[in-house]
Amino acid sequence: MTVCEYKPGLEGIPAAQSSISYVDGQKGILEYRGIRIEELAQKSTFLETAYLLIWGELPTKEELQAFEEEVRLHRRIKYRIRDMMKCFPESGHPMDALQASAAALGLFYSRRDLTNPVYIRDAVVRLIATIPTMVAAFQLMRKGNDPVKPRDDLDYSANFLYMLNEKEPDALAAKIFDVCLILHVEHTMNASTFSARVTASTLTDPYAVVASAVGTLGGPLHGGANEEVIQMLEEIGSVENVRPYVEDRLLRKEKLMGFGHRVYKVKDPRAIILQELAEQLFAKFGADKYYDIAQEMERVVEEKLGHKGIYPNVDFYSGLVYRKMGIPTDLFTPIFAIARVAGWLAHWKEQLEENRIFRPTQVYNGRHSIAYTPIEQR
Repeated sequence: MTVCEYKPGLEGIPAAQSSISYVDGQKGILEYRGIRIEELAQKSTFLETAYLLIWGELPTKEELQAFEEEVRLHRRIKYRIRDMMKCFPESGHPMDALQASAAALGLFYSRRDLTNPVYIRDAVVRLIATIPTMVAAFQLMRKGNDPVKPRDDLDYSANFLYMLNEKEPDALAAKIFDVCLILHVEHTMNASTFSARVTASTLTDPYAVVASAVGTLGGPLHGGANEEVIQMLEEIGSVENVRPYVEDRLLRKEKLMGFGHRVYKVKDPRAIILQELAEQLFAKFGADKYYDIAQEMERVVEEKLGHKGIYPNVDFYSGLVYRKMGIPTDLFTPIFAIARVAGWLAHWKEQLEENRIFRPTQVYNGRHSIAYTPIEQR
């Protein structure tokens, strides 16, 4: 067997064939099932986009209505899961709470009938429906409050914001949040999606697949960058401090959070849309001084690093959008997961279609033929 060249992190090595999403990092193109992200953000909804990703085609009006109704009817979580969540430490990170809660679903729905389309659809609906409920529930529980029950008269995004804030959201805020979910729902073979496909390849249940992906997304090198962007903007403090801050970080060879991407060598198309969404929110609800800092930072970084293909990524402006909605910083990544669960499920379903368990090789760099040393001689 020929040993291929070792690539740390499997960079550039295809791990699957997929028709779910496509990225051209040189041109700034992102497509879901062949449809540009800009068009979906303008014309679609999150649940319609989720349906597109998972079943491969845009739904008819009747199919979308049926899917929306199924999701609406499965938003509630079992009281035993709520009781379990009440035992989580208040200081715990919401991503850890979400991973544990998603895994717990498998205790109630663990029957693995992976060749049955009804089982697959039920699992898709249940996970898409309950993940937002669990995120909102933990947020209220860690403040000592009971979770808010879902409202069947509200659509997907408006219902989440209602459960989170205990009040019906502004229509513009709910629409913008829905677009944010569309922007985060899928992005080819990233770390959490790869984790989902590896777990799926063992033919375990989809709840374990999602829990595995949530755990991967929780790492600071994957999710959480938008949290750090807000912290960075707060540290900079003013527009005047941007240039010296950037120059100092570059001098010390330290990362600038929210800039650069393993794939994109131009401005992330999702960042362009998120910046527009932020401006819509500011126009209606008032300006955010950190947006001025962010704009100046984008100008300075482009001046310094644009020739290296380093521009804002999806995390740079998303935190400012969520911040304006009053969402706590440590919920930014769980919200990422609310969206991405549909992408993970699309890959789970695709993996099942032509499954082969992942078993990559390794490049061994250890010693050979070492004699065992008895413990009294060590």
